[in-house]
Amino acid sequence: MENSNFTSVTDFILLGLSSQPELQAHLFLLFLILYLMILLGNLLIVLLILMDSRLHTPMYFFLTNLSSIEVCYTSCVFPQMLIHFLAQRKSISYSCCVIQFYTSLSFGIAECYILSVMAFDRFVAIRDPLRYSMTMSWEICGILAAASWLGGFMASTVDTVATFQLSFCQDNIINHFMCEMPALLHISCTDTSQAELVMHILCIFTLLCPITFIILSYAHIIFAVLKIRSAQGRRKAFSTCSSHLLVVTLFFGTVMSLYLKPKSLSSPEYNKIVSVFYIVLTPALNPLIYSLRNNEVKMALRKLLGKPESA
Repeated sequence: MENSNFTSVTDFILLGLSSQPELQAHLFLLFLILYLMILLGNLLIVLLILMDSRLHTPMYFFLTNLSSIEVCYTSCVFPQMLIHFLAQRKSISYSCCVIQFYTSLSFGIAECYILSVMAFDRFVAIRDPLRYSMTMSWEICGILAAASWLGGFMASTVDTVATFQLSFCQDNIINHFMCEMPALLHISCTDTSQAELVMHILCIFTLLCPITFIILSYAHIIFAVLKIRSAQGRRKAFSTCSSHLLVVTLFFGTVMSLYLKPKSLSSPEYNKIVSVFYIVLTPALNPLIYSLRNNEVKMALRKLLGKPESA
């Protein structure tokens, strides 16, 4: 009798960012522009690094990986979100929900890992510059990048299995614009404690460990920079880290406020706002942050446009 109360869900209804019909066309246009900005900005970063031999260094190799992850990450969410802005029935099939959940979470975790690898790269470059090329060899860089991507997909597999073992009964309405774990936990009609436990354990390895490693790396970087005698040398060292530190603050700050917050204290509206920040705004701002604050990227852009580098 207990099992008869559970019915299999074949699709979900995503309520999206707003339920007001008059806003849908405006939201479509806004998010289409943001999506194009993310694609063009991040792909331009990748193109500049590939075409300019001066940018063939470990730091820019990891930046290429970060931009590639941003493109993949947002492409898991944006196309379906844009379609739903103009659709009468904002539904997503169960299987597509699983795929979106798995892929977006995989790339999100991979970004956490690649950001920590970038912090390690800056730590080695500033703390031990004489042995930098030996420590950060192309073989080591390839292993670190591959481990970041693979680690994201492996961790996401565990979270996906734990989430979609839950039963959703007849409640298939998700107050969100995508299939995300906190939103799915809200509509489950079974005990979610085990899935929440899995989520919090994974957060230790995918959020807390990387951010702790980044903080420790930057603590060592600051001590190393303070030992540099010339003011110009200190400015140069800090400038190479400031862009990365700003991206880390934006990304980890928003993600941790969502996934580490107790379920009882969160609300669907809060979750949607936070998700917009790390899924939309952070990937859109990354190319601007790295290009505007990086002279080497600006010189590569001038070279691509055929302009004098001193212009």
